[in-house]
Amino acid sequence: MKKAASAKKAASAKKSASKAGASKASGSKAGGSKASVAKKAAKGGAAVKKAPAAKKVAVAPKKATARLKGTAPAKTVVHPPGDESPTALVRRARRINRELAEVFPYAHPELDFENPFQLVVATVLSAQTTDLRVNQTTPSLFAKYPTPEDLAAANPEEVEEILRPCGFFRAKTKSVIGLSKALVEDFGGEVPGRLEDLVKLPGVGRKTAFVVLGNAFGRPGITVDTHFQRLVRRWRWTAETDPDKIEAAIGALFPKSDWTDLSHHVIWHGRRICHARKPACGACPIAPLCPAYGEGETDPEKAKKLLKYEKGGFPGQRLKPPQAYLDAGGTPAPPLGAG
Repeated sequence: MKKAASAKKAASAKKSASKAGASKASGSKAGGSKASVAKKAAKGGAAVKKAPAAKKVAVAPKKATARLKGTAPAKTVVHPPGDESPTALVRRARRINRELAEVFPYAHPELDFENPFQLVVATVLSAQTTDLRVNQTTPSLFAKYPTPEDLAAANPEEVEEILRPCGFFRAKTKSVIGLSKALVEDFGGEVPGRLEDLVKLPGVGRKTAFVVLGNAFGRPGITVDTHFQRLVRRWRWTAETDPDKIEAAIGALFPKSDWTDLSHHVIWHGRRICHARKPACGACPIAPLCPAYGEGETDPEKAKKLLKYEKGGFPGQRLKPPQAYLDAGGTPAPPLGAG
């Protein structure tokens, strides 16, 4: 029995030794293979993949306006707010509005008007043309037709001739005569101060109604024009494209009392600095808060040349701008046919 047990242990030990030897040989072979690969790589015989170059991150100055004066402030990286919380979005949006209020303390509607009637007519005429062209055209219109009663009874062909510089003059003539008749027949010749009444007038939609309510009656409203739509999406305040949905989304970020001034600030920034094709990023006062920084010119001196209106030293859109605008260095627009 003892001999059998001894023989069994010897066989087991021999088997283990055999496995250990095989494992050692295998390891030696693998080691040789690795050494061979390393040797080939050193000689250029094997392709070695290089790590991709690090992607450049857009960097915005803390204050772009400081850069324009020749200083070199510290820089901060602008992080796209893809995972921004609702609370963080509200804070960033309101901070942008506060910054723009400092840059454009004189912001105002850029249509010349003296009363609600002139404002509603001018706003209807501003569709698909500039406020400047409307301001150059309306003096002749209101001189000849100063009241809704006068314009309601006007000869369409004579009105068309006056409105020709505004473009789409036939359709616009129909709208302003139609809304004047509606004012006379339905509202006693007075422009109503309620949204539900204004949108019933020919040619008047929510955008026009909020312009009138906010600037003629002091009732808060958000004006979602093309500049406003472009900027709120560029700033990632909303991804909506429908004007009514944009209005609702942005209205939820701000107290109602801010809506009218907010509209002015955003629209003025869009017209002067944050242009559609060539935004002047290097001259932008809210660059550190903008996730789209770098889409436009970032060099301060080159960006400065892209600025428009008073920021670029050029005339504004109004022939009769408010005194605050003139005090800030703005100049009136020239009348039609001048220069």
